[in-house]
Parts: sequence; C-alpha cells; structure tokens
Amino acid sequence: MKFIASDNLPLAIGSYSPAVKVHGIIYTSAQVPITLDGTMVERDIKVQTRQVLSNLRTLLEDAESGMDRVVKVSVYLENIEDFGIVNVLFAEAFGEHKPARSTIAAKALPKNSLIMIDAVALANDYH
Repeated sequence: MKFIASDNLPLAIGSYSPAVKVHGIIYTSAQVPITLDGTMVERDIKVQTRQVLSNLRTLLEDAESGMDRVVKVSVYLENIEDFGIVNVLFAEAFGEHKPARSTIAAKALPKNSLIMIDAVALANDYH
C-alpha cells in the first residue's frame, strides 16, 4: 500500500491521505474546491466543479494515473438540482471516457463546499 500526497494541491484538511495506491488501483479522497494556496473558490457551482475536477486531475496525474483511467467517481452535491450543470462539466472533463458514477445530495459538505468528488482509478502501470 502506497500513500500518495501532492505538492501541487493544498494540504489535506484532516488526518487522511489524498490518495492510496493498492495493487495498481488508486483510491482518492474527496476533492473540494480549494486552490493550491488553500483558498476556497467562489460559491458558484460551475466555478467549484471546475476546481474540483482540476484538483482531481492533478491528484491522479501525481499518482501516475489520469482522468482516462478513472473507473468510478462519487459526486456529493449540496443541491441535487445542480446535477445538470455538473453533468455538462463532467462531459468536458472526461470527454469520451465515461466512468461509472454515483451522485448524491449531502446536507452539508466540508468547508461549505457546493460539491466534492472522489474517484477510483487504474494506475498507468496496471493493465
């Protein structure tokens, strides 16, 4: 088991690893819309979704994987009515790659986020 952190993302806000690699599979912790300097982006679902997807991409690349290696994502939304907007931004981020996905509404998310996302992906060295 390998614990993965990234110098290209803000420090974890708790006692957990940003990602863990086990037998060629990468499990990420949920990403929230925070920039590298620890600043929360504006409270707008489009802005926050783009930041979360950017953070996820960075974490996966630093873990020797990528968005095209994602098998499953879990999306947590403060407002389930934002699903349509998030779906469009997912299509932009993932292109033709369509991982399995669960989306749930959550009453409250860390740092007062509107969205957070975690993923399971294959490492580049796993076939």
